[in-house]
Amino acid sequence: MIAEKTSIVRTRDVMQQGVVFIDGMITAKEAIATMRDKKVSALLVKKRSPEDAWGIVAVQDFIRGIIISGRLPKDVNVYEIMTKPAITIPADMDIRYVARLFYRVGIRRAPVEDQGELIGMVSLSSLILDNELF
Repeated sequence: MIAEKTSIVRTRDVMQQGVVFIDGMITAKEAIATMRDKKVSALLVKKRSPEDAWGIVAVQDFIRGIIISGRLPKDVNVYEIMTKPAITIPADMDIRYVARLFYRVGIRRAPVEDQGELIGMVSLSSLILDNELF
């Protein structure tokens, strides 16, 4: 019996194009407005210096940092609730490894990096819903 050869699906094949950047000093209310306007579920928080790390803020951060904690979005800055450092995923990584990494680290999405530039976002749902093999 001959095994069927599986083609490798790369992160770039299933990622959402582009990344929306914000400053960590803006309020959660402003960040949520940006998410609505850009129709995204996560924002990348800009580095404050070249030596700094990227941050990421996603819907679950607002749930934890605003709703559950009983705070008002206008009174919370993004840097207070974001995840930092953000784990970046190479654009050419096989999605099987992306899925394993997400599962082991407990994350749902990450920015995609190609030659030092952030070019998109990959999420658990994009691994399935944007994958032509399914």
